[in-house]
Amino acid sequence: MKLMRVGPAGAERPVLYADGRHYDLSALTPDIDGAFLASGGPDRVRAARDLPELDVTGMRVGPPVARPGVVLCIGQNYAAHAAESGAAPPETPIVFYKAPNTVVGPYDEVLVPRGATATDWEVELAVVIGRRARYLESPAQSLAHVAGYLVANDVSERDFQLRDSGGQWSKGKSCETFQPLGPWLVTPDEIPDVQDLGLRSWVNGEPRQDSRTADMIFDVAYLVWHLSQYTVLDPGDVINTGTPEGVALSGRFPYLRPGDVVEVEVDGLGRQRVTMAAA
Repeated sequence: MKLMRVGPAGAERPVLYADGRHYDLSALTPDIDGAFLASGGPDRVRAARDLPELDVTGMRVGPPVARPGVVLCIGQNYAAHAAESGAAPPETPIVFYKAPNTVVGPYDEVLVPRGATATDWEVELAVVIGRRARYLESPAQSLAHVAGYLVANDVSERDFQLRDSGGQWSKGKSCETFQPLGPWLVTPDEIPDVQDLGLRSWVNGEPRQDSRTADMIFDVAYLVWHLSQYTVLDPGDVINTGTPEGVALSGRFPYLRPGDVVEVEVDGLGRQRVTMAAA
């Protein structure tokens, strides 16, 4: 099942996307959010009949999940990306936060911050929590707490992240619009193996990243379990699981500038296309 939200920012409408058609879910829920996920919303959608079809032509596509309580991110979770960053593979997950108000839709503008010189792209598999996860006993319990998966671009300003950080990364991660999500929230039943998905990115049509989630150092189940030992994960929360090699930080590619077009995709989860603009 693919769930999405369409309409102006802050006034999106919940939608089911199936077989190339869009169906209005407004009669079942006011939104795709933590309350919907926690209350068995996806099961209600599966059981629904005669949903009204919706013409979304010309409508904005918003992030598939309404503003999450938290966006948790994992750093250097692909060995090749750690190497291109000049670091050894981490022995335990590196965790940082992005402000929830960074979340935008998959085709919205992304703003290069004022004073920025090193704005970067990062295609990522994102996990959406569906059931509260608190002190899980083992990674074997983790996937039962996952509502679904989506495409994320963990946009980063490297000078803010590394040079001006004061030792923390969030300055370079929490700039406005730095978390495009979507187009869909895809439920786990449509993803046979979350650890065998291709991830790709392009800038102005030129390939940048091309890898698979099989190359993660810490897999999805481990990450959900690990995070639950330190913080409570609530329905609607988002976890960025890390990016593979091929970012501008490697020194192989120029950083982003206003007017650049960034596309990212993950197998089965759809494709984003955002244009960079000046803040």
